Amino acid sequence: MSRVWKQMAGALLVLALGVAGCGSSGGTSDGGAAGPHGGTSGGNSGAEPIKIGFFAPITGAAAADGTSAQRAAELAVEEINAAGGIDGREVRLIAHDDRLDPKEAVNIANKLIGEKVLAVVSGSYSGPTRAVAPVLQQARIPMITAYAIHPEITSHGKYMFRQSFIGSVQGRAGAEAAVGVLGKKQIAILYIDNDFGQTLHQSFKERATELGATIVAEEKFPAGEKDFGPLLTRIREKNPDLIYVVAYAAEGSVLVRQAKALGITAQLLGTEGLDSTEQFLKVAGEAAEGVIITTNLNRDDTRDVARNFIANFKQKYGVEPDMVGASTYDAVKVLADAIKRAGSTDPDKLADAIRSTKDFEAVTGTIKGYTDKGEVMKTVQLQIVKDGAFRYFGVVDNPEVYQVP
Repeated sequence: MSRVWKQMAGALLVLALGVAGCGSSGGTSDGGAAGPHGGTSGGNSGAEPIKIGFFAPITGAAAADGTSAQRAAELAVEEINAAGGIDGREVRLIAHDDRLDPKEAVNIANKLIGEKVLAVVSGSYSGPTRAVAPVLQQARIPMITAYAIHPEITSHGKYMFRQSFIGSVQGRAGAEAAVGVLGKKQIAILYIDNDFGQTLHQSFKERATELGATIVAEEKFPAGEKDFGPLLTRIREKNPDLIYVVAYAAEGSVLVRQAKALGITAQLLGTEGLDSTEQFLKVAGEAAEGVIITTNLNRDDTRDVARNFIANFKQKYGVEPDMVGASTYDAVKVLADAIKRAGSTDPDKLADAIRSTKDFEAVTGTIKGYTDKGEVMKTVQLQIVKDGAFRYFGVVDNPEVYQVP
């Protein structure tokens, strides 16, 4: 397919998306589809569309991440349909806004079951995704969660998968980076007091201690915290050579600015929660320089799959993609590949096809495969903030990182 034809097909798909709406506060969105009463954007017009369910926090406190996730999912579906769909069948994205509310997410899961979706992609956080997992597992509907980290999500059974890293893997990878890559031994931990923060805090602490580091301070804070002065002052008194920061972009941008204002010179090592150009880099400004994060996206990746995604996302939406978007895009692409290989709508065959994925070239790295528990296996990326942008710093690819309960 020529580049010109791809652009023309993409333009037609954008018009179709305009009817559905990208950032609606509820209801469904047919990504890349004209709907059941219109034509299809690719493939056999007489075949039933393949319905993929999707939920994310499109409104509310986490709307920035939810919007990024939905945009990426829609971009993936557009590309799939522009290339002829899956075996000639159009793919339809049935999207709902969970508003970061687990109860609403359960309602959505039941709606998606009623809408007879073949599979689901979660573009949401651990709370809503944990609530949905047992519902979809019982209904035998495979789900790939894009970036929610809580270990319970994949514990419900064979139909549950994770595209990003389970929290314990990312925490252990952070410890490998802190001690093995950076050579730091006196470490303080500053973490948000929720599932995300607690999981990464504990796994980082355990692995860092195993590697010979000393944890000199541990401080936690609530979501939405804006005054980190007292916590940072106590940490500064312990004179750590590295501070492991487990925060989302909103809190993290404030935290690093206040750390710099207090004259803290310790290396700051964050997590994927800081992986946002709009929410973290632009708000933190110069204070973010030198911050290193463990994440799922290498902005300097030279592979075509990564370069094309970054360029296409920016061209379509006018902003740089983040880890949340990249992980969601990959989840849709992995699912589409598995549906094609399964050659069937049988949920067991589809789950087996997802689990048998090997050496899949995804935006967030080459997927080596999935564990028996549905956890992805791939390299953890290290990015450093340099001149106001995330840049390649290194990777963590130690097999021991994946050896978690």
